[in-house]
Amino acid sequence: MSTRTDDLDRADDLRDEIDRTGYYPEVVADCVASAVAGEKVSSFFLHHEPTFDRDEVRRHLSVLVLTPTRLILAHTDEHAGDDLLPEHYTSTSTEAVRIDSVNSVVVTRMITNPTKGSSKPAEVVMTIGWGGVNRVDLEPAGCSDPNCDADHGYTGVLTPDDFSLRVSAAADGHDSVDRLLSFAESLSARTHSR
Repeated sequence: MSTRTDDLDRADDLRDEIDRTGYYPEVVADCVASAVAGEKVSSFFLHHEPTFDRDEVRRHLSVLVLTPTRLILAHTDEHAGDDLLPEHYTSTSTEAVRIDSVNSVVVTRMITNPTKGSSKPAEVVMTIGWGGVNRVDLEPAGCSDPNCDADHGYTGVLTPDDFSLRVSAAADGHDSVDRLLSFAESLSARTHSR
């Protein structure tokens, strides 16, 4: 008898992966556990990336967790001291989204040398939409009359832009690309089964 992925609690695996990053594991694990709030962890993905701030390298960790009822997104950044907090510090924000609110999971795979047949993606971009954030791209509207100088207002596009993550084999390794694809498949399957 096979066990469904949703039946497993992968909380210990998630904690092990957080520890392996070495990026403030106690801080990250505490914030993620608080957001998960005792639910089972069905699937997860971690993405550790450097960011460049003038002449300093800072790190950023994104943790995505799928529970039976929610998608949890946690982001941890490190900061140099400032006027309000003079010592080095981290900031972690978490967001919990009901699974039934997720209305799109877009996965874009970049395949090199496609004429050679199927191969592993060199890069993957996953975009998740639930209607929390939208991006508006506006431009002046016009008409086909080249002599018209009337104000036609604006035209634009409203694009869901809740969360997007890019992982490349060159920067993150093929294993990371595979894990993101697996997470995206789990999330997509959960939105399908509503």
